[in-house]
Amino acid sequence: MSTKANSIYINLPVKDLNKTREFWTALGFSFNEKFCDNNAICLILNEGIMYAMLLKHEFFQTFTHRPVSDSSTTQVIIAIDVESREKVDEIVKLALENGASRYREPADHGWVYYDSFADPDGHQWEVMFADESQIPQQ
Repeated sequence: MSTKANSIYINLPVKDLNKTREFWTALGFSFNEKFCDNNAICLILNEGIMYAMLLKHEFFQTFTHRPVSDSSTTQVIIAIDVESREKVDEIVKLALENGASRYREPADHGWVYYDSFADPDGHQWEVMFADESQIPQQ
């Protein structure tokens, strides 16, 4: 018997909830308001499956005894798979126009295409489109 997760909630510290909400809204995403308050907002990445809990630094710190990293370090790179190469380009373009920064150039490996940005809090995101039918046979 294998273990399976029903959904995933990524928890990330942010400096300003309003600015964070505006950024992700500009990229076309929405929020689960049931899980939003003065300390956190719940970004819907894929309804019922994938969410990011964006927590004020002070509130995030209550969940760990370790120091919270700042935007000058990398702890995790979050990759999201979207429906097309055009959607990859659209999301990254919107991110860059709304306060994100580029931390590497796009890459095209034939079967997978991705581009990247760091959000206003420095969290690194890869937006990708993969066509598994195009994976080279070994």
